[in-house]
Amino acid sequence: MSGVTLAPTSASVEVGKTVQLTATVAPDDATETGTTFASSDDGIAKVDDKGLVTGVAAGSADITVTTKDGSKTATSTVEVTAAAEG
Repeated sequence: MSGVTLAPTSASVEVGKTVQLTATVAPDDATETGTTFASSDDGIAKVDDKGLVTGVAAGSADITVTTKDGSKTATSTVEVTAAAEG
């Protein structure tokens, strides 16, 4: 495998809402395509094992995807905004 990318590279989401991040392992014919996701601050944004990010509190968090072998990473910055009133 030559790398991993994460799209979008930045995103915005309201508290209580979700946004999907997509990891792509290169090359297309890589034999090991597994990845794991992690948030720099679970108090701001949580991420599941499929890249679905949930806004927890207003602020900013980096979501990092790492290849299964740990050799390649990519990061997306997620801005979490307060839920709209109304």
